Amino acid sequence: MPLSPGDPAPLFIAPSPSNPRYVLAAAAGRWLALAFLPPEESPESVAALTAVAARRSLFDDDNRAFFGVLSDPAAIAGAKDQVPGLRWFLDPRRELSALYGIEAGGWVVLDPTLRVIRTAPLSESAAVVDFLAALPAPADHAGVPMHAPALIVPRVFEPEVCRRLIDLYQAHGGEASGFMREIDGKTRLIRDDGHKRRSDAPVDDEALREAARERILRRLAPEIAKAFQFRATRIERYIVACYDANSGGWFRPHRDNTTRGTAHRKFAVSINLNAEDYDGGDLRFPEYGSRTYRAPTGGAVVFSCSLLHEATPVTRGRRFAFLPFLYDEDGARLREANAGFLEGSGSDYRAAAENA
Repeated sequence: MPLSPGDPAPLFIAPSPSNPRYVLAAAAGRWLALAFLPPEESPESVAALTAVAARRSLFDDDNRAFFGVLSDPAAIAGAKDQVPGLRWFLDPRRELSALYGIEAGGWVVLDPTLRVIRTAPLSESAAVVDFLAALPAPADHAGVPMHAPALIVPRVFEPEVCRRLIDLYQAHGGEASGFMREIDGKTRLIRDDGHKRRSDAPVDDEALREAARERILRRLAPEIAKAFQFRATRIERYIVACYDANSGGWFRPHRDNTTRGTAHRKFAVSINLNAEDYDGGDLRFPEYGSRTYRAPTGGAVVFSCSLLHEATPVTRGRRFAFLPFLYDEDGARLREANAGFLEGSGSDYRAAAENA
């Protein structure tokens, strides 16, 4: 069945000139124009690229981006990648074209939630670009205010517990934090200051870990069950994180469960420890507009690990937060099954498992 407006776009991971595993799901939050170009150069494909070049300023990467899907390795080798707003994917076996049902070439325009808003043949390239130019700002794509499916729960930690966690971080000193990416079949820890700037300290005080665990179980888990019909039974990691304005603390848009080593994660929790002491540093969900979310001190923002989200730059002070992931017994079994794909973990899942 051909794609039509309102359909979710088939997601894919494909090679680009600079990234062997570009994840389309990470590109949400803006209008996307995908042009599937035929193997042989044709007047229609030339016209498509000419139409894009004529309105180059339209594709600024914040509001609109162009993605060209090419099947000829020689053609993509000469394409410029990582130019803001313009990217290229290689599809030598035409698998992506088949996935979208556009094997003869054509356009698919996606909204900021990665749902189809228009399809068209390459012969209508000029009209497609005019259509893109007339679209509103991504935050206004629905025509009504959008709200991310995120839960804010106040009064999870008392001020005293928040203070103890901050003191632990300051006594321990944080270490640069990375993020998980799947490379050559393994989930690996990557550090890239351009993508994430944060320092973390482990909570190695067992009494403090127990205090955090007990409060999450008694005060937060029932609210998650009420809002999302999910019963959390496991916690992954006990850390205090610090986003510091002096280093431009941020975490660019990402999802928390996109590798086999992280697929068990169900909900992310961000418990603010000092919400009054910094500017910036809020959560944003690009698929749901430009609105930002901040819990009060001791309160939590809870959201599905599959949501695209970012921590905006801290512009004053330091933001401290307690950042666990929650999952359940099904997730525990998945974590055990996938433990061998986590670099450096061996396969001893049970040693790292933590009951909530």
